[in-house]
Amino acid sequence: MSHDLVSVVLPVHNQADHVADVVREYVDALARLPIAHEIVLVPNGSRDASDARCAELAATLPSVRSVPLERGGWGRAVRHGLAAARGDLLCYTNSARTTVRDLTLAILYASTFPGTVVKANRKIREHWSRRLGSLLYNLECRALFDLSCWDINGTPKVFPRSCARLLALTRDDDLIDAEFVLVCRRASYPLLEVPIFSSRRFGGRSTTTLRSAVRMYWGAYRLRREQRIAEPAAATA
Repeated sequence: MSHDLVSVVLPVHNQADHVADVVREYVDALARLPIAHEIVLVPNGSRDASDARCAELAATLPSVRSVPLERGGWGRAVRHGLAAARGDLLCYTNSARTTVRDLTLAILYASTFPGTVVKANRKIREHWSRRLGSLLYNLECRALFDLSCWDINGTPKVFPRSCARLLALTRDDDLIDAEFVLVCRRASYPLLEVPIFSSRRFGGRSTTTLRSAVRMYWGAYRLRREQRIAEPAAATA
C-alpha cells in the first residue's frame, strides 16, 4: 500500500446518544488495517451534548481529534474536517449510517488502487419514499451534469490527497456531494463505486425531509446554472 495515514472525517450533528459507540467501533476496526489512521470529528450546529461527547472522545482516544464548528451544514462540516485532516488518504462519511464493514472496505479499495476515488453506492433504502426520492435526484444530476455514477450522496467517499481539486470544494450544504462527483468527472479522476447493501442507522433522526429534498432538487439545478456561467469565464482566463 502506498499510503501512510488515512484521515476519516465524521461530521456530527445531534448525535450525542450514539457517537461514542460508533467512534470506538471505528477505532477498533481501523486499528486492524495495514495503514495508520486518524478520526476527525466535526460537531456542528448541535443542540444536544454532541460537542462534549466529541471532546471526551478526543481526550481519551489517541487517534481521535475534534474540530468543532458553531454553524451547522453537511458541506461546511465536511470541508472543515478535510482542511484539518493530516492524512495522504482522505475519507468522509455519514457516521449515523456507515457500518464498520462499509468504511473499511472503501478504505481498502482506495489503498489498493492508488490515484482512484472510491465512493459508496447504496443499493437499499429503508422506505419506498426514500428510494423514489433518491432515484429522482440521481436522475436529475445525471442529466444536468452528464454523470455516469449513481447514488451521488453515497458515503463513504475516499480519495488521495493528490486529487487536489477535491480539497477546494465550495458548498456548505448537501450539494457538496454533487459538487464532489462533478469535480471528479471534470478533472478526469478515476472513480470506483462500491455497492453497499446495509441500511442500518445507528441512531438519531435523518435530517432529510420533503422540504430539504426539494431544496436539493432546486439546488442541483442552480448549481448547473452557476457552472454554465463559470465555464465561459474559465475558458477565457
